[in-house]
Amino acid sequence: MPAYIRTIQTALPPTVLVQSEAREVFSEQAGLTRLGQRLVRTSFDGSGIETRRSVIADFDADAGVIDPLFFDSATGSLLAPSTRVRNDVYIREAGLLFFAAAEAALGACPGISAADVTHVVTVSCTGFYAPGPDYEVVRQLGLSTATQRYNIGFMGCYAAFPALRAAAAFCAADPDAVVLVVSCELCTIHVRSSNDPDQIIASSVFGDGAAAAIVTGRAPESDAPSLIIDRLASDLTPVGEKDMAWTIGDSGFEMVLSAAVPKIIDVYIEGALKPLLAGEPDLGGDPATGIRHWAIHPGGRSILDKVEAKLGLSEEQLAPSRRILRDYGNMSSATVLFVLKDILEQKAPEGTDRVCAMAFGPGLTVETGLFTRVVAAS
Repeated sequence: MPAYIRTIQTALPPTVLVQSEAREVFSEQAGLTRLGQRLVRTSFDGSGIETRRSVIADFDADAGVIDPLFFDSATGSLLAPSTRVRNDVYIREAGLLFFAAAEAALGACPGISAADVTHVVTVSCTGFYAPGPDYEVVRQLGLSTATQRYNIGFMGCYAAFPALRAAAAFCAADPDAVVLVVSCELCTIHVRSSNDPDQIIASSVFGDGAAAAIVTGRAPESDAPSLIIDRLASDLTPVGEKDMAWTIGDSGFEMVLSAAVPKIIDVYIEGALKPLLAGEPDLGGDPATGIRHWAIHPGGRSILDKVEAKLGLSEEQLAPSRRILRDYGNMSSATVLFVLKDILEQKAPEGTDRVCAMAFGPGLTVETGLFTRVVAAS
């Protein structure tokens, strides 16, 4: 029995980071070497990003923050709060976005109410607390206290896929299951000034955001478009374990994102797709032609460039991923759901289209998904 993604909705914090303005802030920090300054400008200018969102009000000059924790606008200095202080911000702000995205998803799913939800799966790698966001979603939405709760934590940018895999399994076990999947990442609470190339790249690409999906075992009763989860697959590349990592330091979480990652993806992307596409003769041996829509996690501009070239995708097929990167940056696990939402809501004639989604994370892990986009007769 197939599982259906009935809707995907998103939520964003109010503070907008304009990439060109953020570049100037980071490039003018005390302690940066000349090489560090050049790397900041190169990373920010070549990111393919115009704006990102942040829960940090310090970055908004009009917010009137009296006691800044992350950025002192009076001196132009980036501050260095402890990991505890950063996590306290996560506890305060993440719950708001988890709830906003989840509420929006329920409100946008015809025929589904809070009383129907049987499972909640939350996803995040940018903070911790207990009782956590899974508990808060149940309480704030007024879900049944018997709702089954799961939290997928600290897996990185690919974690939406394990969440969807769990949702599909719940629906296969119980045709009446209604699974609420919610991802929220507050990446910007971990930014810092540094001469380390990995930290500079992280500061230039990551943003904050949340996304929620409703997954059911029942087909939609309305004419709203939906995504059938056909198959999900996972693969590990034989190299890259030290090129993408996410660890906890004294001044926030520390990202390792080396320049080798796009090259590794370029070499192993076709092999990672084979398990997903096995048994799909209708694709004719050419995924770029047989699959109309591609939801590639925009980990960075160079990653999208490599995937596009290696798989022979068109500019149109990569347009949703590039739009999300341009407008919101890399929001870790929430990002691919933003891209799938873009694809799901595109106008299309009645019928079906195939969708391939892909995300990359620590390991180097490659998660892939094959979906069928269904547009019912109106």
